[in-house]
Amino acid sequence: MKTIALITEYNPFHFGHLYHLNEAKKISSATHSICIMSSSFVQRGEPAIVDKWSRAKMAIDSGVDLVIELPFLSSVQTAELFAYGSVRILDELKTVDYLIFGSESGDLKTLQEIACVLCKEPYLYKKELKENLKKGLSFPISRNLAIANYFSNYYKFDIKDILNNANNILAVEYLKALNKLSSNIKPLTIKRVGHGYNDLNISNSFNSASAIRRAIFKNGLYENIDLVPEQTFFALEDFLKTHKNFNSINNYYNVLNYKLISSSKEELKKLYGITDGLENRIIDKSFKSNSFEDLIGNIASKSHTRSRIRRALLQFILNTTKDEIDAYFNSNTKYIRILGANKKGFEIINKIKKNSEIRVLTKFTDYNKFDELKNDISIKKEILATNMYYYGISQTEPIINADFTKSPYITK
Repeated sequence: MKTIALITEYNPFHFGHLYHLNEAKKISSATHSICIMSSSFVQRGEPAIVDKWSRAKMAIDSGVDLVIELPFLSSVQTAELFAYGSVRILDELKTVDYLIFGSESGDLKTLQEIACVLCKEPYLYKKELKENLKKGLSFPISRNLAIANYFSNYYKFDIKDILNNANNILAVEYLKALNKLSSNIKPLTIKRVGHGYNDLNISNSFNSASAIRRAIFKNGLYENIDLVPEQTFFALEDFLKTHKNFNSINNYYNVLNYKLISSSKEELKKLYGITDGLENRIIDKSFKSNSFEDLIGNIASKSHTRSRIRRALLQFILNTTKDEIDAYFNSNTKYIRILGANKKGFEIINKIKKNSEIRVLTKFTDYNKFDELKNDISIKKEILATNMYYYGISQTEPIINADFTKSPYITK
């Protein structure tokens, strides 16, 4: 058995993802595949267009063997923590041979060199990083400028363009995480084809998930049948027939306003992601906007990016504290939750059970059987996140406790 792992959101699963999956199998000669997938909310700080079970179905029907849930506490994070949380789980499975990720550069050696410098944090790099932050630049921009300058001085080549691309940034973070964990998992990268991560243009080639979501929200699902694989279309259609609409961050504007009314500035400061005076900007701009995205635009500044604000506001809605995040990332992975599997997927599960001490939850309610999971913060927050996800879909008749009633998507 040779097993590859992919770190995904599948929001939704599109032709670029299918290309990545097939190429990953090809270059690794893998016999089995795992994807660890964001649960109800994704890294940029918004709800997935459809629920995690629908997206797991897209993946399994498209050729993934096993879909594991990336818990909310890892999925809605900076690129660094998103990557670390994902890689940490994969490493602790003691089953994965290769981690295969996309990148705009396709140059694994250069990406590894960048990751190595960022792990070591040499003095001159850290010095310039601090200077950039003092100028009021956001952390991502400050870091990119500092590392690019460090390479131009000491490696004598320009990497600025590399760190201006979203998948390259995530690739570096995956490599950093493998380095920090001293993982035996081998990394491989596939050069991204088609449109970029945030490119909103639609063409006949590989379109970004952002462009596909935008097209669906603007013109409807049936006007965009050809933008996604057949398996994805059917899963989207089933979700739409059941819930009457797709999910978006603007569905949470009312609950955000309620939270703002009922919370003090001091309470805001205790929550995760709200630092550097961000609580002042949030309160100052409150109730001066027409939508969630409009509010984010009003709060955004040179030092506060839209993605950071979106994540912080979502963590605010779910009352995620700094202590909860610290506790989660400072402890070992206690469990994995299965969202989908085929026959080969169960072969992987059996190997995980043999090699790893991690609890495998095929049935979510089984967590109550294990003393170490009964009060696990990740599980508690996951239940809340799932409930909040469905509140966004329907505030009049929200689905409650779907984690306990929905089953993994299983094929034989």
